[in-house]
Amino acid sequence: MAFLSYLISGISLGSIYAIIALGYTMVYGIAKMLNFAHGDVIMVGGYMAYMATTEFGWSPLPSTLFAMAVCTLLGVLIEQFAYKPLRRAPSLAVLITAIGVSYFLQNAALLLWSANPKSFTSVVPFGTLRLFDGRLIISGTAMFTIIICIVIIVGLSAIVHRTKVGKAMRAVSEDRDAAQLMGVSVNRTISTTFAIGSALAAIAGVLLSSAYPILMPTSGAMPGIKAFTAAVFGGIGSIPGAFLGGILLGIIEILGKAYISTQLSDAIVFAVLIIILLVKPTGLLGRKVLVKV
Repeated sequence: MAFLSYLISGISLGSIYAIIALGYTMVYGIAKMLNFAHGDVIMVGGYMAYMATTEFGWSPLPSTLFAMAVCTLLGVLIEQFAYKPLRRAPSLAVLITAIGVSYFLQNAALLLWSANPKSFTSVVPFGTLRLFDGRLIISGTAMFTIIICIVIIVGLSAIVHRTKVGKAMRAVSEDRDAAQLMGVSVNRTISTTFAIGSALAAIAGVLLSSAYPILMPTSGAMPGIKAFTAAVFGGIGSIPGAFLGGILLGIIEILGKAYISTQLSDAIVFAVLIIILLVKPTGLLGRKVLVKV
């Protein structure tokens, strides 16, 4: 039963990584850039939900919607003012800008909320589930997180494959210039992508803070890095790959902590990533892109 408990905990943690990784993989797949400030948007989402519940006295659902609205606006503003002017710039310039935005958000949070950890109140409406005469205990947070992740994956896949916005995203992802010639608004499509990714980051921030209820200005840094690892692990640019990579990463991390070493669990995660990329450089579900010259 202990292994099954660890497995469920790993899937729950992996579900959070998967939701965060979706933001990375969508932005990279469509805008061909890595938004390393994405992890700090998670932190902002957590703080917004914290403020809504503690200072405004709102219930969990309005608090989460408020966090999503603020992070959506923040994502669009970041894209407009930080990344849009660098649309044709070298990738190194975009990377340095992303790191700058990340530090800006962290220091802004430090000024607004101080470095003192905040105690986050869980938004999860479920209680603990006990199975097999109490030998298997599943927390409400774990169940809720897994359900939300599945709903998001199904909903996002439907948006990408069955809506006009999704068709525009796929067109820009394939060939930005050709899509623009066919009447697709590239700028609007990229802004929409950032908006969706940032809204997902807010949800991930609320779920992460519910599972680990200590909120700090640096709370999104390590989960952001691990979620990026999950996106690369599964095949960056692939929505199913982000889901698979996140789930596997969470399972590896929890099992590594349980059976090998708590201190070495992060090293184990990154070591597995290196091995996977040596065997399959495009990630588990990534595909090779042929470039004609």
